[in-house]
Amino acid sequence: MLILLGVAVIVVGFAIRLNPLLVVLLAAMTSGWFAGLSPLQVLAAFGHAFNENRFVTSAYLVLPLVGMLERAGVRERAAAMIAGMRGVSAGRFLISYMALRQVTAAVGLATIAGQTQTVRPLIAPMAEAATEVRDGPPAVETRYLVRAMSAATDNVAVFFSEDVFIAMGSVLLVVSFLTTAKIVIDPLRISVWSIPTALCAFVIHGARLLLFDRRLARNAKP
Repeated sequence: MLILLGVAVIVVGFAIRLNPLLVVLLAAMTSGWFAGLSPLQVLAAFGHAFNENRFVTSAYLVLPLVGMLERAGVRERAAAMIAGMRGVSAGRFLISYMALRQVTAAVGLATIAGQTQTVRPLIAPMAEAATEVRDGPPAVETRYLVRAMSAATDNVAVFFSEDVFIAMGSVLLVVSFLTTAKIVIDPLRISVWSIPTALCAFVIHGARLLLFDRRLARNAKP
């Protein structure tokens, strides 16, 4: 049970707002020490995970592409496109994006979009443009608030919908953990029972976005 002290290190580290990378490293070292592993063996495990996880290195391919598109004016074009639509607001636009994001995550396409690929270069500028069309040029604080809500919408959509896909790693992890406790469960059951959670997340966050629209309209009043 002493191996689980690594979890306590993570909780305490995040609670006192230490650097996340430092917290993870300290937690790994703590669990590894109680498991009888040397520091070099723990570092070797980190290196193995880094080498096996191809999504880690894919960021080096995505970031230059996003930078090139931004230099070519993709943010400006996205903002101009949403500005030409009538009746659109930041909240309604983000609700539409959340619905699309949940559907794609539920069928296993969680990595088709994300903070780097879509939120920063496309979704956030479009939400800002929708705010400007409806309520006028927003203040700097409001712009950052819209960007934060855009990022939060993507996180909520993916987090509560990806488990609907039966082959998602988190679903298989739950099945594996329960199997070690001699609890046999079909992965399909976990996926099916993840659907109500995803629907509740859509309703709750959708309501938050509608209230967010009201807040933006209130802040825009002279």
